[in-house]
Amino acid sequence: MVKALQIKAEEGAFLQLQQNFAEQYQVVFDDNLAAKAIVVIPSLTLDPLILSKIDGIIHYEERLLCLLMLLRMPNTHIVYLTSTPIDSEIIDYYLHLLPGITGHHARKRLHFLSCYDTSTISLTEKILARPRLLKRIKDAIPTGYAAHLACFNVTNYERKLAVTLGLPVYGCNPNLLYWGTKSGSREIFKECDILLPDGFENLKDEPDIIKALTALYFADTTIQKAVVKMNDGFSGEGNAVFSYPHIYAEKNIEEQIKVQLHKKLKIVANDLSYAQFIKKFTRMGGIVEAFVHGDEIASPSVQCRINPLGKVDVISTHDQWLGGPDAQVFLGGSFPAHTDYAVEAANLGKKVAIALQQRGVLGRFSVDFLSVKKDGIWQHYAIEINLRKGGTTHPYLMLQFLTNGNYNIDTGKYFLPNGDQRHYLFTDNLQHNCFKGLSPADLIDIAICNNLHYDGTKEEGVMFHMIGALSQYGKLGVICIGSSHEKASLYYEKTLKVLLAECGNENK
Repeated sequence: MVKALQIKAEEGAFLQLQQNFAEQYQVVFDDNLAAKAIVVIPSLTLDPLILSKIDGIIHYEERLLCLLMLLRMPNTHIVYLTSTPIDSEIIDYYLHLLPGITGHHARKRLHFLSCYDTSTISLTEKILARPRLLKRIKDAIPTGYAAHLACFNVTNYERKLAVTLGLPVYGCNPNLLYWGTKSGSREIFKECDILLPDGFENLKDEPDIIKALTALYFADTTIQKAVVKMNDGFSGEGNAVFSYPHIYAEKNIEEQIKVQLHKKLKIVANDLSYAQFIKKFTRMGGIVEAFVHGDEIASPSVQCRINPLGKVDVISTHDQWLGGPDAQVFLGGSFPAHTDYAVEAANLGKKVAIALQQRGVLGRFSVDFLSVKKDGIWQHYAIEINLRKGGTTHPYLMLQFLTNGNYNIDTGKYFLPNGDQRHYLFTDNLQHNCFKGLSPADLIDIAICNNLHYDGTKEEGVMFHMIGALSQYGKLGVICIGSSHEKASLYYEKTLKVLLAECGNENK
């Protein structure tokens, strides 16, 4: 009873903070000279077991270092929290890109705070467990400054942090997170009359999975595969693929699926057992849907934003690169999405965004599709809504901060102020064993000596991120910006070739 009252009081306090944020946003957000502070919480507050399957996951906290570019506004302070300290070479790497601001001026307004904690709980939980750190966050915000939290995703932990600090969040109320689950996404897509794969949502356990797989078979006896997805899975790591070829029509279909499920269900996350998958599915719930096939297939993602005043914007489209078993894992992508369907995908994304705005959703989110070309026409199957920042957020923010351009939803193109176009390729998964042992200083030296850096005069070049993961995991992120898709691809190919050559692997 006491805990329920505490949660209710916390929810009320959070709602009040969010209501006040609308007024703050209207007054100071677009004023480059306003006195404001952004507290960046790059916590991936997601399932810790699934996160543990991703190499270098703690260094994903570096992806929001793109927000350091906000220091180009001379009266803006950034407070950036991490689990472990970030190397000063990495910080310098970002600050040297700031236009019109000296590194000294920017550093006076930049406050890095660390938990010094490599444990697997989320960064936000680590912060909440450290009262002195909470005080240091408050002390880092100058008196009288308008301030808010910028989070990777917003859960009950981020809500508690917001209330504890007395700061609003530019993100979605956790009470609305159902609409970002796999089941909630399917409900929104149906409401918006958007094409989606045949399937079933709000499944609770293994028997529900078996019934859904059986129903899909009877709906289409030629079906080859189906995807089982946990409601709160991410980057494909909560997915598993079931194959039907050994199901025989003359026998009891449901019984065959029941017997074969543990053998035929191919789980995407590395080293996640069938028993663990089913246990997590039972805790989260989930969906089963038909696997989308096609000779020519793409995976466009539409990034949207709803601001505190309720304005809906489509801010980018990307073509995602999918890999791993049955192309279920997000690896990176290219921007903007292909001209054949960028505008159409954006308009579908906007329909979803309007439906979410009507439910009170706030902040950045993405809508992902699988698109199949049939008889010269692209058909777009809506797959999921991600109510959080994601893999396409930091590359686009970096481009926008560096170039001051904007994406045009009507043309599907990104234009600089002078009318030129920009494209990029990006990944968080540029990984090779030979990269292990390279320090941040080594990488930056290689980049400079091989002209692999962003050139502000040309507004083209290469940006690295997740640099902290390089030495231990041989992994880093890269954004290759060019005046055309082909130019961006050349930058990407050159980057890979140079890194391999520097590590003595020219022919790999």
